[in-house]
Amino acid sequence: MTHPCEHVLFVDDDADVREAAQQTLELADIPVECFDKPEKALERIANGWPGILVTDIRMPKMTGMELLHRTVEMDAEMPVILVTGHGDVATAVKAMRSGAFDFIEKPFAPDYFVDIVRRACAHRRLQSENRALKAELARHLPASNGLIGRTPAMERLRSLIGNIAPTNAHVLINGETGAGKEVVARTLHDMSGRTGPFVAINCGAVPENLIESELFGHEAGAFTGADRKRIGKFEFADKGTVFLDEIESMPLSLQIRLLRVLQERALERLGSNTVQPIDLRVVAATKVDLREAATRGEFREDLYYRLNVVQLHIPPLRERKDDIPLLFQHFLKQAEDRFGRSFAPLNADELAKFTSYDWPGNVRELRNAAERRVLGLESLAGDTAGTTDPTLPLPRQVEAFEKNLICEALRKHGGNVTATVATLAVPRKTFYDKLAKYEISPADFRNRTDAD
Repeated sequence: MTHPCEHVLFVDDDADVREAAQQTLELADIPVECFDKPEKALERIANGWPGILVTDIRMPKMTGMELLHRTVEMDAEMPVILVTGHGDVATAVKAMRSGAFDFIEKPFAPDYFVDIVRRACAHRRLQSENRALKAELARHLPASNGLIGRTPAMERLRSLIGNIAPTNAHVLINGETGAGKEVVARTLHDMSGRTGPFVAINCGAVPENLIESELFGHEAGAFTGADRKRIGKFEFADKGTVFLDEIESMPLSLQIRLLRVLQERALERLGSNTVQPIDLRVVAATKVDLREAATRGEFREDLYYRLNVVQLHIPPLRERKDDIPLLFQHFLKQAEDRFGRSFAPLNADELAKFTSYDWPGNVRELRNAAERRVLGLESLAGDTAGTTDPTLPLPRQVEAFEKNLICEALRKHGGNVTATVATLAVPRKTFYDKLAKYEISPADFRNRTDAD
């Protein structure tokens, strides 16, 4: 089924040209409507045309340039392709600076014409999909507490979180590194209604000689250097939630004390004989199988069963690749706000590469890719910046290499087209053809330095 974005309005006052264009596009399975007057095309555009516009420049009453300007006023995102005669190339280049997508000179080869139209349609479709993603993201965020995803696995996870969040049940979260375990833990806390704070502790990052004091606190004089009383993380999180990440790294001696806290809902600071009652919910996270670790004697079995009241599994990103566009759009917006820059979303080729990559760093790696993109770095999946994928067909590899060269030259010259054209030693028209082909905007590289 043809996508609505893959429809063409073709405008030319020459009946033979219209007939030839219509036959060419229809043979390529591209729906087309032809008009002999720009005014008729404007009526269709004014009613919300979802596709693209192809128009001749030289026409009586209203020129193609005028039609371009009128179209941009009504729909600034609509790709407009100008059909030019031999003497109209300078005019066409000027039109591209005014918002035209591309231009093609008469007489044109059918295959070349179809290729330009397909690229314009793909650009239009990408714009449409990005608008839909942004709209979905706007609807999605308030209800998700930052837990973004529309795949069945994520819908089930959100539903389960909604069911258990208001309870006091301890929770064990399983998931690979970077999958979003802390996001899930925060979501549980935010939806729980608990009045205390959310306290996150990475058990693997606290030195073993400090972790007992860090968690349970101490009295003044409890050990050398303890010159004042310290409230531990557990006591500080009273009436709230403690998130214990990488709990498999917690020393066995402390696992005994944690088990007692969970059973008695009370603790003793180091050096104290006073029992402090606490209302605490523990959410623990691990990237290993704790039951197997317990079998090997590396984790207390009784603590495992105490924590494993509810177990949540976060699927790795490679198992929910349909979430990649929505997640990337979210991280792109965050990076744009953080760095004060804007950057183009993924095009079709990049999205295909992103969805074919396994993302061993999961959501964290995807967020890094979004930040690299906003910083102007070539953030291809798998951190293969500036390289091509040897599994791609040779023409695609050549195109990726060529695009990278153009981007690097633009970055070096701060988006200056004249200097870039001189460096690459290509005709200016050819350069603009390449910009349109690879959807590169020199404006994206202005006011940047090589350090970016």
